[in-house]
Amino acid sequence: MSFFKLETTDTNSRARAGIISTAHGEIQTPVFMPVGTLGTVKAVEQRVLEELNAKIILGNTYHLYLRPGLEVIEKFGGLHKFINWKGAILTDSGGYQIFSLQDLRKISEHGAEFKSHIDGSKHFFSPEKVIDIQRCLGSDIVMVLDECVPYPTTYQYASQSMDLSLRWAGSCLAAFKNTEPRYGHNQYLFAIGQGSMFPDLRIKYNQEMAEMDFDGYALGGLSVGEPAEEMYKIIDISINYLPENKPRYLMGVGTPENILNAIELGIDMFDCVLPTRNARNGQLFTSNGKINIKNAKYKFSEKSIDETIESYASSNFSLAYLRHLFISDEILGSIIASQHNIAFYLWLVRTAREKILSGDFRQWKDSLLYKLNNDIN
Repeated sequence: MSFFKLETTDTNSRARAGIISTAHGEIQTPVFMPVGTLGTVKAVEQRVLEELNAKIILGNTYHLYLRPGLEVIEKFGGLHKFINWKGAILTDSGGYQIFSLQDLRKISEHGAEFKSHIDGSKHFFSPEKVIDIQRCLGSDIVMVLDECVPYPTTYQYASQSMDLSLRWAGSCLAAFKNTEPRYGHNQYLFAIGQGSMFPDLRIKYNQEMAEMDFDGYALGGLSVGEPAEEMYKIIDISINYLPENKPRYLMGVGTPENILNAIELGIDMFDCVLPTRNARNGQLFTSNGKINIKNAKYKFSEKSIDETIESYASSNFSLAYLRHLFISDEILGSIIASQHNIAFYLWLVRTAREKILSGDFRQWKDSLLYKLNNDIN
């Protein structure tokens, strides 16, 4: 059984439907992966994720390495058992987190030296060490170490950084091939494309990555402050140089509009902290538009959050009650809102898949975007 099966491509766009097969279950694409950086999707427990039919979540190598630490996770037999999650897990390599440390890191040919944001202790991630850590975590999908460059940046810096990330990717691939999984299930390795907003760098990077023959291909270095149209342009260019028979993953993106437009361009996989982060601040995504729940207009509203979304949080609480929870600073408010937003994002990609299979994705996408860009009265 192959890791990825492409089922169909939309007749009016590049949108694709496929299936990723892992030891922890099949994943239908397009797919949104809730972000569980530290082994937890914030305010959404694993039982609820299972009820929402989430098939894969994302963990972070950098954060899990620092806390709780590899000795703890290894004692439990890997990350799946430690967090009691039966589905698949993708672990990011930590490159973006190291990038965000700025003054606390030093990049060299051999890897990245950084100081912990927790206690200031010094650590070093080489490509080989990042693979070893993710072998220890036991994630189903492993990411290579890369350098995420800031936006904007110079062509010279982007080019030098791209070449470094390519060499790191090669070292990660060699280390991956020379090591074995720890816990008796297969792991798969994804490359991460860089090159900032320079089309020729992106093309070169993707061509060289494709020749290395990874299990999947991610686009990194996007959603770092650039205009959305610039991001779409880079996605559109990059897709031309990625294999059709491998999954394509857009890292850290994004809004519902971003996701729908990227699906149309041929992206299969997404992750973003936006649904839970915005939920904790009182913003809800619904099939009819956005809700800012602290707004006084919801004080007496008997409406549920979104009857279209089949989840307990979405259909069993009034907007008035949820507003009351937020105004009263009750933890339950963040829990309900987070569960709903995750349910919405999963509904969004699941429905996109249905529309791709039925051949009317673009028409559905255009009509939905008109509603999603509005605030609900």
